[in-house]
Amino acid sequence: MEISKLGEFGLIKRLTKDIAIKNESTVYGVGDDCAVMHYPDKEVLMTTDMLMEGIHFDLTYMDLEHLGYKSAMVNLSDIFAMNGTPRQLVVSLAVDKRFKVEDVEAFYRGLRAACDKWNVDIVGGDTTSSYTGLAISITCIGDAPKDEIIYRNGAKETDIICVSGDLGASYMGLQLLEREKTVYYGQINDFNKKLKEAKNADDKNKVAALEAKRKEVFDFQPDFSGKEYLLQRQIQPEARGDINQKLKEAGIRPTSMMDISDGLSSELLHICSQSHCGCRIYEKNLPIDYQTAVMAEELNMNVTTCALNGGEDYELVFTVPIGDHEKLEGIEGIRQIGYITKENLGAMLITRDDKEFELKAQGWNPLFDQKD
Repeated sequence: MEISKLGEFGLIKRLTKDIAIKNESTVYGVGDDCAVMHYPDKEVLMTTDMLMEGIHFDLTYMDLEHLGYKSAMVNLSDIFAMNGTPRQLVVSLAVDKRFKVEDVEAFYRGLRAACDKWNVDIVGGDTTSSYTGLAISITCIGDAPKDEIIYRNGAKETDIICVSGDLGASYMGLQLLEREKTVYYGQINDFNKKLKEAKNADDKNKVAALEAKRKEVFDFQPDFSGKEYLLQRQIQPEARGDINQKLKEAGIRPTSMMDISDGLSSELLHICSQSHCGCRIYEKNLPIDYQTAVMAEELNMNVTTCALNGGEDYELVFTVPIGDHEKLEGIEGIRQIGYITKENLGAMLITRDDKEFELKAQGWNPLFDQKD
């Protein structure tokens, strides 16, 4: 169905008609000029992200349902990175004439699946038209007790640096998808070139043979067997609210924390800058999945560089007092990768052969990095 036939009010009503409120802090959700929320005894956390087609996502290989899921998780991850609990989501979309009502519904299915996983209420937003592709703006609101919020500026000398999960898989998934996209369009361009030449030569037999192969060429599906984990990490990332719960149960309160969206090196340098400290991390301790290592070798890329700078892992990097070392040992899914030092010692990577290199931010820059 055409979106214009429903109108903005009709579309919003259709997308949100069966949304049930899950949080006490949500007094009133969708349906009026504003959502109403009430936080009597906690600090309010708020974060927002914009995702632009052609820069942050490519609809050649990203379906709208997974895009909705990822768009929500990106924002939930920011709340978890402050040790907070996400409660509400506000969603705004700008769509062009390519999109039908069913497309937007698919986006909302993914969005709601992510929100339902963490009991988050969708409380409003906006829709408008676009001449430049799909644009997504999401604001997430959460809460945390004042004394439990974790900032970037609390790291102290001798603190242990930890990361959750593994690193670089999302970036390898992106590289895999981009490679197959290039192959796909290369095949189409080659087909169109041959078809044009055959028509110009008035070779009816060759034209007929090519037309018979059209569906095969245009319906090309790459073989991703053995690389499913990489694709999942790129297309369907998971915000790591479970890590906060594990740390709390173990009696560990991190001194600083960030989510890894732009790359581990970038996030560590943010922590060092705001905490006025240095750091040492060890290449041998970086958690890297087997599929990530295999894909990096296949693409002739340095797997450590991918793990440090790839971005979009949405894992947590955090620091804890050295006295919590033994408590950390018993928590599955957390790796100790280094420690915090004095500021004048800088931020350094210790290689497998014990050489030191300055840690540099080579990850995603949202203002200047764009897909070609």
